[in-house]
Amino acid sequence: MFAAERRQLILEMVRANGAVSLRELARVVQTSEVTVRRDVRALEAEGLLDRRHGGAVLPGGFTRESGFPQKSHLATAEKTAIADLAANFVEEGEAIVVGAGTTTQELARRLARVPGLTVVTNSLLVAQALAHANRVEVVMTGGTLRGSNYALVGSGAEQSLQGLRVSRAFISGSGLTAERGLSTSNMLSASVDRALVQAAAEVVVLADHTKLGTDTMFQTVPTEVITRLVTDDPPAHDDRAHAELQALADQGVQIAVAGATGNPGGDEVPARRRAGSLPGPRRGQGLRPAAAVLGEQGPTERERARVADLRRR
Repeated sequence: MFAAERRQLILEMVRANGAVSLRELARVVQTSEVTVRRDVRALEAEGLLDRRHGGAVLPGGFTRESGFPQKSHLATAEKTAIADLAANFVEEGEAIVVGAGTTTQELARRLARVPGLTVVTNSLLVAQALAHANRVEVVMTGGTLRGSNYALVGSGAEQSLQGLRVSRAFISGSGLTAERGLSTSNMLSASVDRALVQAAAEVVVLADHTKLGTDTMFQTVPTEVITRLVTDDPPAHDDRAHAELQALADQGVQIAVAGATGNPGGDEVPARRRAGSLPGPRRGQGLRPAAAVLGEQGPTERERARVADLRRR
C-alpha cells in the first residue's frame, strides 16, 4: 500500500471512530506501528488529526460521521415510505443482498413476510430485523464490526462475498448524484458496498430526497450500474433534488417514487421529469434463487454474460 493510500485509510478510521490506537491502525493498514506513527505525524502537520499518547484523535474542527442513533431520527417518514415501496420489488424465493443503513433496516422489517427468501447482509441491524422471520434465511458476512452503523466491514467481509451470485442488491448511502452515483463518507463501508453490488444482477438504491444532489468522499455505485432508485417525492421547492431525478432518469435509471401524486404505494417519476412506465421486477433471470450461498463457485461465462447484459439495460 502506498503512503498516500495508507494515510487516507488512517484518516478515515479516525474520522469514523473519533480516536484510534496506533496498534489498531497498524493492524488495519497492515504495517508497523513505527510507520503508522510517522503517517500520523504527517497528517497532524497538515492539520487533519491530532496525536495522543498511543494513538490519534480528531482535531477540534472535525466532526464525526453521524452514527446510527442520529441517522435513525432523520427523514423517518420518508424512509418508511421508501421501504414499503422497495419491498414490492422482492419476490418469493429470491436470494438478495441488503447493505447497512437505517433505510435498509426498515426494508428488512418488511422482508420478514416474504417466504422462501434468502438475505445476505453485512448489517447486524438487518439481521436482527429478520432473526425471527419464518422461512427467511439470513446469511451474514464476516468482517470487523464498525460500531457507528453496526456493520461488518474490512477484508473479511469482502472475501466472504466472493463467489456469491444473487438477483438483487439493496444499497443505501450518504449521497447520490447523476454524475457520480451513490457515495458514502467512509472508505471501509464503501469497499464492502462495492462487493455487495458485484454479487447482484440488479442494483436497487434506497435514498430519500435529502441525499439527492449530495456527493460524499467515496463512490460505491456508479450511475451506470444502478438499475433502480427508490426515493420519496421531493418538495416542490427542492430544485436540486428534482434536477438530480431528471438527470438520473436521463441516464437510464428506473425511478420509483414513494407517495408520488398522493399515492402511498408509489408512482413513477412525474411525466415532466421522466417519460414511460416503470417496469416491475423481472422473474427468472437465469440465476439460482434461494440456493445462492457464500463460498460457492463463481458464475459461469454464460452467467457472467447474462449479468453484464442486465446491467447494460
